[in-house]
This record gives sequence, structure tokens and C-alpha cells, in this order.
Amino acid sequence: MTKSAPNLNFVLVCVFIDMLGIGLIVPVLPLLVGDFVDGREQQALWFGVLSMVFGLMQFIFMPMLGAISDRVGRRPVLMYSMAGMCINFLATAWAPNLACLFIGRVIGGASSASMAVASAYASDITAHDNRARSFGMIGAAFGLGFICGPALGGLLGSVNLHLPFYVAAGLSAANLAYGYLFVPESLAASRRAPFDLHKINPFTALLKLVRRRDIRGLVVVYTLTTFAAMMLNVTWVLYTTFRFDWTPRENGIALFCVGLSAAVVQAGLLSWLMRRFGEVRLSLLGMASGAITYVLYGLATQGWMMYLFIVCNLLAFAAGPALQGIISKASGPDEQGELMGSLQSISSLGVVVMPLIGTTILGAVSHLPPADWRVGSTFFLCALMQAAGIWVARRYFAAHHRAATATPTATPP
Repeated sequence: MTKSAPNLNFVLVCVFIDMLGIGLIVPVLPLLVGDFVDGREQQALWFGVLSMVFGLMQFIFMPMLGAISDRVGRRPVLMYSMAGMCINFLATAWAPNLACLFIGRVIGGASSASMAVASAYASDITAHDNRARSFGMIGAAFGLGFICGPALGGLLGSVNLHLPFYVAAGLSAANLAYGYLFVPESLAASRRAPFDLHKINPFTALLKLVRRRDIRGLVVVYTLTTFAAMMLNVTWVLYTTFRFDWTPRENGIALFCVGLSAAVVQAGLLSWLMRRFGEVRLSLLGMASGAITYVLYGLATQGWMMYLFIVCNLLAFAAGPALQGIISKASGPDEQGELMGSLQSISSLGVVVMPLIGTTILGAVSHLPPADWRVGSTFFLCALMQAAGIWVARRYFAAHHRAATATPTATPP
């Protein structure tokens, strides 16, 4: 059938459905691991290993898929990603043992390119000055998926831990059908870049980012804040289960609050916040809010406090789009797919490294009384990384401000 002109709404729907499916499994996967192992420490350890495998596959395949999308277009890669996620969910739902869970994680990690390619899609069809807003809308679609996904996953998981995976597989299949029928290509043939083998090496992509002196400081900031977020994401459900004895239902409600807060900020308030503070100040304020909230998470003694801290951490949801917008503006239109893929590789590297660190720490403190402050050690480490990111960001922005305001002395004729 004839496709209409590229429109951001198409990719927003794709991201929403994809994140809805992923959100469904978040409250239940750590608990499903517990069915195949003995004890909390083993549960934390093996969930960390599973998360590491997923991140490792992402790290290997994400730059490749981003570079492929620069060569053949965004649409084919989006289709591949949607099909792979459907197979991943089914493999996990049918898993009779821990080894089969690994198969699902390998497939899912190798195909989870939707966010990077969706960001590149948005860059293709959005004016240069509006990219931060577009990234914010993608973030809002992501958040909306997590408004419905974890809450629904928590309810379904309370019935059966396998049920959310079947529903997620069905949503991924629907997403694939929608993308095939309605999503047009966004990257014109004249703007496509030749495929280069060095682009598929994830370390090459990271080294290329590091060599970009103009954005090197931002890459460090993005890495620190992303690694902190990865540790929180991986340890959240087990932490709340160990400390507050939460069920999938409580975790679903908490993640519902996260998604709602993200949507309110990124879809409703981001444009106003950008005008009010600018991208630089907004990114700094958002990171500061996140650092404080990490500490509060680790010190919480009652489950209801977690909900309160989530709602009070609104500015943190604006930091990511602001940083992405600044980084994106420093690259040309034919590099957006590679750039977003490389940034996503940083996230994937975080999912390789941080689960092993976070779950090891969490497993080591899992025997302590729930009220012991050391149970929140993972969050304190997150706060430390976020604080380091703020320090680097301030130095980077200050140096660039001085360079931008410095004017050479005019030479008399």
C-alpha cells in the first residue's frame, strides 16, 4: 500500500507500543528468575547476569544496526527490531529453566534497536532547532508505554508470572504489523551514507565519540548519568522486594508513577522548561534533582516514600532530552543514525557493567535487616556517579561559554 509522508507520530506510536511491551515484563522478570534459583543472593546474581547478557548483545549489535539504518534506511531496521522482540518475549514465556531465559535475553538484546533508530528517524524529519523537543516527545512516548506497561504487567504478574510475556509478545507482533503497513521511510536515498565495516565495531563507535573533542565532556556526562540510571533500573524491583516486601503490583504502581512523571515533563512541560532555563541549565538542574533523589531512595524506610520521591523528581526527566539535543546539534544529518547508535551503545555498555556491580552489591546486603541503611548502597553509588556527572558538565559548559564569548582583537587596517 502507499505510504504517507514521514511523520513523527508514526515513530511515536512504534516507541509507545514497544515500550508498553517491555514495561509489561519489568515487574516480573526478576521474580521469574527466583523460580529457578535458591536464595536472594543467587536471585540477585543470576538476574544481574541475565541483564548483563542482554546488554552485551545490545552493545555488540546497536552500532551495527544504527550504521545499517544510515545505509538502507530506518524502516527495515525498525521492522527487524520489532520481530526480534516478539520472539524474545515468547522464548522467555516458554522458558522451562534458567538456560532458556538466557536464549530470550540474547535474542532480545540483538534486536532491541528501536530507541536508537527511532531517535535517528526523528532527527531525519525534524528541524535542527527542534530536535531536543522531538527527543522529548520520544521520551514521552517511552514514558507513556511505562505508564500502562508496568501497571498492567504487575496486575498480570500477580495472576501468573508468565502471562505478561505472552501479552508483550502480542503487542510486539501488533507493532510489527503497524510498522509494516503504515510507517514510511524517513531517510532519503540521497542522504544515505555508505556502509563501512569499522562502524559495526562497538568500540570503534565509542572511540569515535571519545575523539570528538567538541562533545567529549558531554559523552562523559552522558555515560555517568546513564550508568547510574542502568544500576537503578536493574536493581529497583529486587531492592523494593527485599526491603519493603513489594509484590509485582506495588512495583507496577511505582513504575506507573515513573512513566506518568516522564510523560508530564517531556510531553507537557519540556518546551516551557527549555524556554525558561535553556538546554544547559535544564540539564544541570535535572541531574542535580536525580542525584538528591538517589540518596533519598537509599534512605527510605517505608515503601510509600518511594512514590513520593518519584513524583518530586520531575526535573530529572528533562535532563536526558536536553543532553541529547546538545549532542545531536554537533553532528550532520548523515551521521544521526551512527551517533544515536553510539549513544545507545553507551547505555548497552552500562547494562553490561552495572548489573554485575549493582546485583553483587545488592546480593551482599540482602541478608541485612530491611531497615539497615546499607541496603540502599546501590542508590548511594548512583548518586555518586550523578554528582560526578554534574561536576564534569559544569566544567564543560563553563569552558565552552568562555570560548564562545571570547572575541579576537581586531587588527587595524
